[in-house]
Amino acid sequence: MLVSLPPNGGVRLGRRRGEGGRVATDVVEIRNALGRMRRTTGLPVAFGGLVESGRRQVRISELSGTATGALSALAVTSGNGLGGKAIALTRPCAVTDYSASRQISHEYDRPVAAEGLRSVLAVPVVVRRRVRGVLYGALRAAHPLGDRTLSAAVDAARDVAEALLLREEAGELLAAARPEPAREPADAPAWERVREAHAALRALAPRIEDAALRDELLRACGLLAAGHGEGPGVRLAPREVDVLACVAAGATNAMAAEKLGVGPETVKGYLRSAMRKLGAATRGEAVVAARRAGRLP
Repeated sequence: MLVSLPPNGGVRLGRRRGEGGRVATDVVEIRNALGRMRRTTGLPVAFGGLVESGRRQVRISELSGTATGALSALAVTSGNGLGGKAIALTRPCAVTDYSASRQISHEYDRPVAAEGLRSVLAVPVVVRRRVRGVLYGALRAAHPLGDRTLSAAVDAARDVAEALLLREEAGELLAAARPEPAREPADAPAWERVREAHAALRALAPRIEDAALRDELLRACGLLAAGHGEGPGVRLAPREVDVLACVAAGATNAMAAEKLGVGPETVKGYLRSAMRKLGAATRGEAVVAARRAGRLP
């Protein structure tokens, strides 16, 4: 029997995808997700890997709970086997008895049998409508995999997708934020793009778990704002700058709260504190004062 979740049950994050990537870090995300999936599902075996660059196939690189190396480095092509079907459909699939299933092709029966796997699920990691990897979970007995198990596997894949998306967005914003030699302060459209990038970077940085990448983002923010102040600097807390950057980009308190992952009342508190430090009576005055102080571009 083949179980396919509906299209909206897949792990999808729908924004444009950049070409940058950190393969080693992405592999770590896969590895950690497999461990979480085994803990939450109780499945004894989990394995997975990333889609190889420029190809429609996943290379199995991470194994957890396996007894042999039969699945190591296995290349799973789109459309072939259970994982290939999940890639082609971009949604999770599961079989109760892998070798006997009539719903999948059987190019990989030998390594699957060598590991003694029967019931298997495969969940694609989909970022910006492209499959970036696949997570597998398996039993060594032909027992149906329930909805809770499938849902937990989908959650693990979603965690990977979110981490990859954050990293890609961070890389794109860093690239957009790098100063261009020909850019002049009088170029209003260019400066608006700089300010938008600054606000996006400030909102994104707290969500990045990679400390080195987070520090790089914050350094980029500092470079964007530095050198444009006309008055003495003002000591603002990081979150006060985050809120002001959102306000400068035209966000309401509710919009800023959503971007920063905090409550609207928290945003109001940071904004009031920043306005007091800047001697501003309105949101607009606070933004102007922060720019003059060199805290915003």
